[in-house]
Amino acid sequence: MAYEQILYEVADNIATITLNRPEKLNAFTEIMMDEMIDAFDKADVDDNVRAIIVTGAGRAFCAGADLSGGTFGSRRADRPQRRSAIGADGTVDWTNEAIRDGGGRLTLRIFECLKPVIAAVNGAAVGVGVTMQLAMDVRLASENARFGFVFARRGIVPEACSSWFLPKIVGISQALEWTFTGRVFAAQEALEGGLVKRIYKPDQLIPAARALAREIADNTSQVAVALIRQMLWRMAGADHPMEAHKVDSRGIFARGPSADAKEGVASFLEKRPAKFPDKISKDMPAYFPWWRERKYS
Repeated sequence: MAYEQILYEVADNIATITLNRPEKLNAFTEIMMDEMIDAFDKADVDDNVRAIIVTGAGRAFCAGADLSGGTFGSRRADRPQRRSAIGADGTVDWTNEAIRDGGGRLTLRIFECLKPVIAAVNGAAVGVGVTMQLAMDVRLASENARFGFVFARRGIVPEACSSWFLPKIVGISQALEWTFTGRVFAAQEALEGGLVKRIYKPDQLIPAARALAREIADNTSQVAVALIRQMLWRMAGADHPMEAHKVDSRGIFARGPSADAKEGVASFLEKRPAKFPDKISKDMPAYFPWWRERKYS
């Protein structure tokens, strides 16, 4: 796919996805959604990619949905598809694929990702511009960053699966305050509320994100990191620690005899950097993906 609204670059084992509509403050469109999903697909199957950074071009990260069409949720060309969910008598088919939220399509794809995802929030991140980050693993912010779960001030509700992600990240009380008020707040409040990990000077943000990605790429097993990412996210919704015990046990049993585990021990004993040989493309354990044993509608 040729990209119109994002940039995708891989360098030194790090993929960088840049939202690239700076003249529109990187406002989110369905084209951008499709391109971001494609970029995550591309990064996932590339063993050369060890971590992913997402940032914005210009002075914003993403100013929310592009409202130039006068509505939320779709471009003009897609409105006939959305109308297909409404019967002749006005009854809505709530199971119709056409009513799905675009931000949620993106965050669900990020949730499935096998690579660590770092948000480098360079400026305004409002609406879907902030909710898309919730499926990412670490959020780093510029001093210029601003955040806003502004949905109630637009007469709508939070989207992009944020009702699942946000309370898990910042706690229910903080999540409710930000979504009830819909106010835009500064990076320092985002830090204090647990939304972002650290704040940087604007010119230090991308180097900091790359340094974190570099630490992962240089020191860890890509198969182990892929499993860890899915284990921690999936267990966030588990109803009993026994679910974690089951998958932990499978992981230790499967990875213990692996070439990566042997190299990890040898490099430790020999006091040298590890060179892990296993690849996501061919060495994921047979029990993965374990959650598909459960049936979802």
